[in-house]
Amino acid sequence: MGTSAAPAGPGELKRHLGAFDAVVIGLGSMIGAGVFAALAPAAAAGGSGLLLGLALAAVVAYCNATSSARLAARYPQSGGTYVYGRERLGDFWGYLAGWGFVVGKTASCAAMALTVGSYVWPDRAHAIAVAAVVALTAVNYVGVQKAAWLTRAVVAVVLAVLAAVVTACLTGPAADPGRWAVSTGTGTGTGWHGVLQAAGFLFFAFAGYARIATLGEEVRDPQRTIPRAIRTALSITLVVYAAVALAVLAVLGPDQLARSAAPLADAVRAAGVPGLAPAVRVGAAVASLGSLLALILGVSRTTLAMARDRHLPHVLAAVHPRFQVPHRAELAVGAIVAVLAATADVRGAIGFSSFGVLAYYAVANTAAWTLTPAEGRPPRAVPALGTAGCAALAFALPPASVLWGAAVLALGAAAYGVRKVSARG
Repeated sequence: MGTSAAPAGPGELKRHLGAFDAVVIGLGSMIGAGVFAALAPAAAAGGSGLLLGLALAAVVAYCNATSSARLAARYPQSGGTYVYGRERLGDFWGYLAGWGFVVGKTASCAAMALTVGSYVWPDRAHAIAVAAVVALTAVNYVGVQKAAWLTRAVVAVVLAVLAAVVTACLTGPAADPGRWAVSTGTGTGTGWHGVLQAAGFLFFAFAGYARIATLGEEVRDPQRTIPRAIRTALSITLVVYAAVALAVLAVLGPDQLARSAAPLADAVRAAGVPGLAPAVRVGAAVASLGSLLALILGVSRTTLAMARDRHLPHVLAAVHPRFQVPHRAELAVGAIVAVLAATADVRGAIGFSSFGVLAYYAVANTAAWTLTPAEGRPPRAVPALGTAGCAALAFALPPASVLWGAAVLALGAAAYGVRKVSARG
């Protein structure tokens, strides 16, 4: 007897999504942002320790995914770690996780929108970014099932482009597959701090599995589907990222990669296959659209959960009677992202977003620690390592990202305190 068979009640979301759609949404969130956006800053931070940073980011992502999967099976509701923190640690910690997620991922939305603009029409990047936000908000508005179908197409295109990049880099006329071997150490100028900072940047690319957990009310048989979808999506992403990183290092090396504004396009040109570069640019734009679609989806669901508990304006908790989506939350998120995309310089958005999301997962791991064996608690080492890893990567990020991230979390905590005092009065 499962929850998947029950029809949606008033104010509830309909369970449209099966395991395949949940995996595709996770892939659309992860594969897209990182491959095209995070490799170069990670190489600048970690130098020849890029691959080690990728491995560290993967370990932290695995711990976070495992903790999130166990919690999502226990609490199959929209909101993700906002719900887990509230239920396991108390109202404040759930609120803080939700606040960090909404603010950090809203910045990520703007970054992805501007990435679309920079690849499609660099001279009109802001205008293209706003148009992308409006279009994808409209797609989400008319139903999550339609968003899943669009994400499926995006993932197929991006995986095809990445496969072509890896093949070109490893077999092209100028490819040197042995060059990556000199890039696997920690480097002489970066040290472990640089490797940790590279891992913090690369973690930005692995955070998409949260989108699966935040869709808890829209997934069929969530107790089985969510953990399986998270593990599958993360495993596929790890394989893809490792292959792309090795291939790009094979032709560029860490120094040239760090200086590249479009590393995958530069890599295929350096490998002697310049005709593939336009396809890579199209792939980058499509990948960013896929990430933006899933980001808006996830942020709006966390906004819905927080609005239901009146941590955000309760008017945002409405569910559309026909489309069964949190339409007011989606419109509010879309409007804010559009303003940011039109006005902001989001070059530091990856670091800022990573800090907020790492704080979010630190709460998730702590919540998973409190599960009992009967509730499906993961091995103790998993949430412990996940919490420590989140803290290490967060505070290894550039100082500006740490300061802004900490300030935003403090602002959210202060707002929570003011609301509590007002409620008592």
